[in-house]
Amino acid sequence: NTDMKLKINSTDSSYTEKIGEQIGAKLKGGELIELASDLGGGKTTFTRGLARGAGSRDIVSSPTFTISNVYEGSGLTINHFDFYRLSQPGLIANELSELINDRTQVIIVEWAGLVENILPKNRLVVEILHSSENSRTINISFTQKLKYLVEGLK
Repeated sequence: NTDMKLKINSTDSSYTEKIGEQIGAKLKGGELIELASDLGGGKTTFTRGLARGAGSRDIVSSPTFTISNVYEGSGLTINHFDFYRLSQPGLIANELSELINDRTQVIIVEWAGLVENILPKNRLVVEILHSSENSRTINISFTQKLKYLVEGLK
């Protein structure tokens, strides 16, 4: 489902945040980003950067307990979903499928397995892996259509 891959070594959390920020700055609306990592692996850090890059001044926090958080960016809204605590997608899946086709929305999904069947093939998958105490390996998979999001990442 994803044709292209990029591997980035992040030496600390501020770098992970900066990668998020660079991607966030390129968002046009209508994108879906799937985030994968262990608990405490850097997903919220990445999202904080992404929201800031997209022009949001909102406080970013993990939506583990609230299931979803919303951040207002410049001209787009970021919907951050976390399905970790859900056993059935239910209503959230309906909300998600409505947002997927909305060009003013950006969707970030954590623990996406539960809603895999409704996610578009055209998405950016960001996998953050612990390589040591502070460093992470960030594997980004993307389709040709979303290549603009990762161009020039450093």
